[in-house]
Amino acid sequence: MEIEAGNLGDNIQLICTDENCSVFQMKEESGEGLMTMYTLFPGCYIAYNDYHMSCCHSGFQPKTDLFCIDHCREGRIEWERSPGRYVYVSSGDIQVDCRQAHAKDFFFPLNHYHGLGIYVDLNYTDNGVLHMMDDFSVDLKQLAQKLCLKNSCFIMRSGQQIDRIFSELYDLPEHVRKPYCKIKIMELLMFLQNLDVPAGGEERPYFYKTQVDKIKSMVELQVSDLTKWYTQEELSKSFAFPITGMKRCFKGIYGCTMAEYMKNYRMNAAAEMIRTTKLPIIEIAAAVGYENPGKFSGVFRACKGVTPTQYRKPAD
Repeated sequence: MEIEAGNLGDNIQLICTDENCSVFQMKEESGEGLMTMYTLFPGCYIAYNDYHMSCCHSGFQPKTDLFCIDHCREGRIEWERSPGRYVYVSSGDIQVDCRQAHAKDFFFPLNHYHGLGIYVDLNYTDNGVLHMMDDFSVDLKQLAQKLCLKNSCFIMRSGQQIDRIFSELYDLPEHVRKPYCKIKIMELLMFLQNLDVPAGGEERPYFYKTQVDKIKSMVELQVSDLTKWYTQEELSKSFAFPITGMKRCFKGIYGCTMAEYMKNYRMNAAAEMIRTTKLPIIEIAAAVGYENPGKFSGVFRACKGVTPTQYRKPAD
């Protein structure tokens, strides 16, 4: 598998490359993303992904058999596991799949995603990762069949051992990155080889498209005018979504309660106005739904660690 911008989709371009890595940029209306990719072995790559956007389209359609491992360091990503059924990968999760249905739209509920991906072309392994050590006994095709049963994806929370493996793959000095990554990937593959997988793979709660669309519409309604407040009972009734299921689905998508999400959204919007405008704090508080400036200041400080006035004051 040769990694070129054309193989990844029309919205991705190569912006620089050298003997160590290639950097690709994704541009969408909702934001931008960077993917920094290193070749570790013939047919084995590691990519560091940093996306600041709410959604994107992937045009990647592999022409070979792939085995892929994704680790989410920060943020959240929505995967359409099967038509009309969605699961969510959050910070600390790993996801394993074969990229057979990767040409689709992806959604980032928190508007950002940071992590890495490990991609192995199974047709190249005879000359690559399997031959680095004589006693390295991982059968990658068997491992792919074990974790990607019937071309599905496998998602799991990172335990202590796997957290350690991935934590050591980030923030490496460039001069040791490739040899260090080779060793850690071999360790990761051996860990997965010996992992006990439940029958049918790792099950993660999924949500139907109708549910997901309603939750996203609720968020769009609330963020469209921050001066308005809605109770969960009002939203449940307006969108014909039973309140218990609504709460469960919202947390499954966004990783927090609706109240927590909207509080953080309001404070982030306020912080942007404080940083980029000269509006009085009292007007900014009103713009994000707080008629009481004192209450606004208390919530802002709880979220940002400083008062609105301190946030605006230039650093010495």
